[in-house]
Amino acid sequence: MAKPFPVNPKHPERICWGCDRYCAANALACGNGAERTMHPVEMFGEDWNEQGDYGLASSADNEGAAQRATLLK
Repeated sequence: MAKPFPVNPKHPERICWGCDRYCAANALACGNGAERTMHPVEMFGEDWNEQGDYGLASSADNEGAAQRATLLK
């Protein structure tokens, strides 16, 4: 059974989050890569697990509008 994934750990920089082993950052055992996998809180902030559009819909809408404008020319 997989370990529960911590939502907001105290020191996420000390652990590799790439698999269920949660190895220390200086002792990677799984061979999941050359570097430590970061926790989502390190990349997206403390509200990483909350529902939201994350700014993706607005950028996708902008790209779609630009493509449609190009096609209409």
